[in-house]
Amino acid sequence: MARWADHAIWWHVYPLGFTGAPRALTAGGEPAHRLRRLEAWLDYAIELGCSGLLLGPVFASETHGYDTIDHFRIDPRLGDDADFDRLVAAARGRGLRIVLDGVFNHVARSFAHPEWFRREAGDVAVFEGHRHLVALDHEQPAVVDYVGRVMNHWLARGVSGWRLDAAYAVRPEFWARVLPGVRRRNPEAWFVGEVLHGDYTAYVARSGLDTVTQYELWKAIWSSLRDGNFFELSWALKRHDELMGSFVPQTFAGNHDVTRLASQLPDERHLAHALAVLFTVGGVPSVYYGDEQAFRGVKEERESGDDEIRPEFPSDSAGLAPYGWPVYRLHQRLIGLRRRNPWLVRARTEVEHLANRAMALRSRDGDQEILTLLNTSDDPYRFPVGIDGLRVLDSSSPDGKAPWPTVPPHGWAVLGQ
Repeated sequence: MARWADHAIWWHVYPLGFTGAPRALTAGGEPAHRLRRLEAWLDYAIELGCSGLLLGPVFASETHGYDTIDHFRIDPRLGDDADFDRLVAAARGRGLRIVLDGVFNHVARSFAHPEWFRREAGDVAVFEGHRHLVALDHEQPAVVDYVGRVMNHWLARGVSGWRLDAAYAVRPEFWARVLPGVRRRNPEAWFVGEVLHGDYTAYVARSGLDTVTQYELWKAIWSSLRDGNFFELSWALKRHDELMGSFVPQTFAGNHDVTRLASQLPDERHLAHALAVLFTVGGVPSVYYGDEQAFRGVKEERESGDDEIRPEFPSDSAGLAPYGWPVYRLHQRLIGLRRRNPWLVRARTEVEHLANRAMALRSRDGDQEILTLLNTSDDPYRFPVGIDGLRVLDSSSPDGKAPWPTVPPHGWAVLGQ
């Protein structure tokens, strides 16, 4: 993994939604310079504590960005090459990196190279039943060459890496053919594949990717808090710790494809518990735009069912609702804790105490350690764990004082050296 990625904390943005772009591309229309709206939010991302932008699709597409027409062209609804270069320069000037979303499993039916479409039973193959998303034939050398050229083109324009959409639908051997040539020209580039389930370790090893998305941990975080069942999170953390022995997963509590964390949790007090887990276990974490403001939104399995989780942002932060700022400040505190303990990116985590509604996690790397205590019950909980040599780094108690390791009802604490 590129060394800089050890310090990466991403603000994940879906540009078409964020900038209020029209639902569909209009043929022959002049570029609308909506990418410039993102520039006004770069300082906001920095103040949040993030070190880069993980951008959703920015290339010319028919509708939602994942039905790509041309990977070498900025979507006119967002702007043009000059707008993109301006955003990259503005981000770089602030020390922010940019990673792009590479949709290389499937394309729009109007894609310029129908000879590259994969065919099944005499018809073109489609992605997960979506008739307008046509699968590419990854066995064709021309497709291998094309994807490599696209990656190199935008890396040369100043981006730092690629998120590979629907990587789980692509044989890992395809990336193993593409990436070596890209890495020769861009040795510091970082590659994360979207993988939902299965053998993450084997996929990383066979593909040559740096990492994959840690959906198992994402699901366990909100589900265990919703259901009052930390045993689910304990199992997922054991699996996560095994993955950490091979690679550093990309971790998250929300993204552009899932119901918002604030909508998953019936008790808003437990949003802090989810963030405490995210920022005190190993991984390269990301925050999906709006989650840091406790946005709500439910993903629905229907056409336009993603609209609620991909909303437009106001022109600047003054347009945000006042009730979201306490959650923003909570993110700042925990991201700040993470940045002050950069070793956490490769930390190994052990569940030291476990009950349905109480959990103690100890993350270590060498002689460094952090202890995270989580209590979602209605009563104070005394954890039978050692805290010698540790002090409270952050907690749900306003003054940071409590008879630790007793944690108040629905409270949490992070202790460290």
